[in-house]
Amino acid sequence: MTNVSVRGLTKRFGAVHAVQDLSFEVPAGSITGFLGPNGAGKTTTLRMALGLVAPTAGEALIGGRRYAELPHPRRAVGALLEATGFHPGRTGRNHLRILAQAAGIPASRVDEVLDLVELTRAAGRRVTGYSLGMRQRLGLAAALLGDPGVLILDEPANGLDPAGMAWLRKLLRDLAGQGRTVLVSSHVLSEVAQTVDQVVIINEGTLRYAGTLDGLGDSLEAAFLDLTANR
Repeated sequence: MTNVSVRGLTKRFGAVHAVQDLSFEVPAGSITGFLGPNGAGKTTTLRMALGLVAPTAGEALIGGRRYAELPHPRRAVGALLEATGFHPGRTGRNHLRILAQAAGIPASRVDEVLDLVELTRAAGRRVTGYSLGMRQRLGLAAALLGDPGVLILDEPANGLDPAGMAWLRKLLRDLAGQGRTVLVSSHVLSEVAQTVDQVVIINEGTLRYAGTLDGLGDSLEAAFLDLTANR
């Protein structure tokens, strides 16, 4: 099983400290909620973990290695940062086929993940006709293509209706139950409270809390608002 370890992670953009000396652990076989208000540094942190942004200091390790050092990154880590970047003229199935071919993943895996995210019936349609929720499902399918041990998901419930959110909750719990490491960034605190095993809360690029939900008392929302208040 593979964990994610963030150690002293720092990112400066000129005079702006987007992330400051951030450290936390994401254990394997569990779901960790990554929380913070807009501009807290969550997306920058996730992008550094995925090798998309170079840190000013510190490191993010996946199974003890930086993302760039992983021999088969798509097989090790599945990521959903935003449900964009799809060619509008391609079908959902063809989009995944191209990704699979580029990563050396068997084509048979495409239909497996389409079934997993319940997009099989829409797989032959062009992505331009997909709703936001369908694009989120397609993004999840892409993240799952390599059967990765680690999933890093930024607002995966965006665009999903209540039934879709219940489906996502079960999917994430099943994936964690298989021993995978799941890190989920979300603003939907009520959904987070039903889904995750522990939370990491940041504000203004700094760590405010890392631990179990029980450690925050009876209300995640009340604790979140208190921890992220600018005093």
